Amino acid sequence: MSNESVLSPAPGAEQYLALDFVNSGYALPNGNFVDLLGTLDATNRWLTDHGLAPGGANLREMCATQLRSLRENVRALVAARVEGIPVLPAALSAVNDALRRVPTAPLLLWDEKSGPYRETACPPNELLDRALATIAADAADLLAGPDAESLAACDSPPCNRYLLRHGRRQWCSTRCGDRVRAARAYARRTA
Repeated sequence: MSNESVLSPAPGAEQYLALDFVNSGYALPNGNFVDLLGTLDATNRWLTDHGLAPGGANLREMCATQLRSLRENVRALVAARVEGIPVLPAALSAVNDALRRVPTAPLLLWDEKSGPYRETACPPNELLDRALATIAADAADLLAGPDAESLAACDSPPCNRYLLRHGRRQWCSTRCGDRVRAARAYARRTA
């Protein structure tokens, strides 16, 4: 991936993992598409970089496919919220299914030497479930919380990223803002 295709996180992505997650696939002005979950290695790297998997977790392709699917469903919910359109029931179900995957209470375990103790178990086969549930919970917090009013789509076509709007900022990155300002200046000069 070239440096030109790597965008800084959109405003709000530092606060909400779910916002960074939906923006992990984005369009570039040249017509290309960057997908930070596009390959198995990229998916494992994204999960590790976001603290959702230990280094070397090596999830399988089926897991990456489930993550991409959740991304599209969360993206559909964010779009519905931003555009004020009806929610797709399948997208809502997918997020709620991810939320139900992980028990919220620590289990009661028993050590023969030290006795009972409580711990949230996370065997390797639950790694994906925990990642999906963490992302889904963050998406639910964003969509149902006070910051939902600030959710916006980047106003720089063909960009398809979302951001939390603060003040008048309408773009997800400096590059998108510069592109819009340059297009406006060009239109004024040619008019």
